[in-house]
Amino acid sequence: MKRILIRSGKSPLRVASPTEFIHQDLIGTNTGNLLFSDSAHKMLTTPDTEVTSNGIRTNHSAERAAEINEQYDAFVVPLANAFRPQFQASLDRLSKLIEQLTIPVVVFGVGAQATDDYATEMLKPMEASVKRFTRAVLDRSASIGVRGELTARYLRDHGVPADRIDIIGCPSMFLYGDTFPEIRATEITADSRITINMSPDAVPVGDIAGIAAYGHAHYPHFTYYAQNTVDAELLLWGDTSRESGATDPFPQLLSHALLRENKVRMPLDPKTWIDELRGYDFAYGTRIHGNIAALLAGTPAVVLTHDSRTLELCRYFDIPHRPLSGLPADTDPRDLYEAADFSAMIKGHGERFERITAFLTRNGLDNAYQHGDGGAAFDARLAALDLPASMEVWDGTEDGRNRYRMSRLRERITVSETKLATVTRKNTELRAKLSAAEKRAKETGERLDAAVEQLEATRKQLASMERRLAGVEKRVLVRLGPALRRRSRKLTGVGKH
Repeated sequence: MKRILIRSGKSPLRVASPTEFIHQDLIGTNTGNLLFSDSAHKMLTTPDTEVTSNGIRTNHSAERAAEINEQYDAFVVPLANAFRPQFQASLDRLSKLIEQLTIPVVVFGVGAQATDDYATEMLKPMEASVKRFTRAVLDRSASIGVRGELTARYLRDHGVPADRIDIIGCPSMFLYGDTFPEIRATEITADSRITINMSPDAVPVGDIAGIAAYGHAHYPHFTYYAQNTVDAELLLWGDTSRESGATDPFPQLLSHALLRENKVRMPLDPKTWIDELRGYDFAYGTRIHGNIAALLAGTPAVVLTHDSRTLELCRYFDIPHRPLSGLPADTDPRDLYEAADFSAMIKGHGERFERITAFLTRNGLDNAYQHGDGGAAFDARLAALDLPASMEVWDGTEDGRNRYRMSRLRERITVSETKLATVTRKNTELRAKLSAAEKRAKETGERLDAAVEQLEATRKQLASMERRLAGVEKRVLVRLGPALRRRSRKLTGVGKH
């Protein structure tokens, strides 16, 4: 039995509660991470392979590296936009772990994040980290799998040989192997169920909040599917924005209309996420995995691209997309749907699937579709699980999570009290040190004052001595002067005839 360790927030076969998702950050801050890691997990599960989740956090200790070397046959690392400044510290931790491994390390789906014109100047400060990571990976694998043409060019420009780079896209698109669900044809009307997905970092690029407001105003059955941990916390805990009157055009406060009307959902497990999206007629927005989840449900979707990470995947997979920049706030979902063409995406899927399986084979990994039952047993196990539905806005009533809320609040209070006690103790220690320093300074000052007084007294004594000496010299000259003059006249013969 081959044992594979995979970097993922959690195993797709683990049933976790919403509070566990939040408390342990099982989504790695974004549910989209689970969509591609779940697909990779399923793809690698064969009758002769066991796949284990390593968690999203990296323990790069020597002890953990030794455990991995001893217990596993390969370490698989599905990544998204890992080449970005915000991920540099995490990338360095991964590199440190990988450098200690003696087993194969396979990375696929990694991408460079840049602007939508593919300018990579913003990545310059982390060039050393990227080179270190790729060197560590390629010392332990045949090639590295990247999202698209931008990332391939970026790595080539930084010294990675072209023949060791495989463009394979994102594993999420291969959740069903070499087949892709048929995209349902529909007619968008005022009664259609529309869902939007949005990224806060897209706000500077285009008016995504305005586009959402238009959709909400014109389509009564309109829902926002959020994806970040902060969104889950907002849905679980709420906030005081309603009472405070705080507002934001982006739906991140309870005062926003979408939250007031309970039209926000936070998916946790990809399976339930996809199942729910089957009930919608159209999806659109800036989240690449939010739209891929809809496409996997057979729901037509259009990506509003705002950076390279979304654009290069759309180009690679021929996913219908429009640049967010320049789109007016009154962009109608009906117009986006009617202009979308899904034929190239469907037609090219088989060839793209062959590329990713060839990449796996090149790196010594079997896949469930060519070396197993196509994922049937995996899907059956997944279907038998009671996975949680997407989170909704908490209305303040007992929903089964109040015990957690109270326990979590108590935990936070305890942590705060501990931190306060620590700070108080340190403050007391610092005050004691300051007091001692002040005492020493006072003593030093007193000694300095005494020294100054002594110096002044010495100066006075010296001046007195100098005056006395001058008086002595004057008296000596008065007494000796006549005798010296007489002596001088004798010696010079003055007065002789």
